[in-house]
Amino acid sequence: MDYEHTQKAPLAYVLVAAALAALAIAWVGRDEPAAWIVAVGVAATLVLVAAMFSHLTVRDEGHCLAIRYGPLPVFQKRFPYADIQSVQKGRTSIIDGWGIHWVPGRGTTYNLWGFDCAVLRVGGKTVRIGTDDVDNLVAFLRQKIGRQTE
Repeated sequence: MDYEHTQKAPLAYVLVAAALAALAIAWVGRDEPAAWIVAVGVAATLVLVAAMFSHLTVRDEGHCLAIRYGPLPVFQKRFPYADIQSVQKGRTSIIDGWGIHWVPGRGTTYNLWGFDCAVLRVGGKTVRIGTDDVDNLVAFLRQKIGRQTE
């Protein structure tokens, strides 16, 4: 394994704070069953989303680049190096959003926080991988792709 980097997201703290606010609303509305159920449901959903998207790990797995959101590892993706045609440094835009998104004409974005990304051409499609370590990721991928074609 030659590359591994984990980016943490402050957004997870915002989601947990919103979950605590929802629990406070549930406490205030505890005499109203419907309000209590909705508020607790919202709080649970926010905590779950925070657990799924509090960090993004990008790592080399020998034959492929793997990305994994966590610590609850629900969303992960692997890109075989043999399928990566090119890589360059780029930036996402507001339309790409944070999380996992597909935007027509822009491709798929895997992002957590910030706007720096590695832009990959994979099987003729554009993939953006957000990172706060873009220079090292792009350099690593260029080296890895070079090995695939030698």
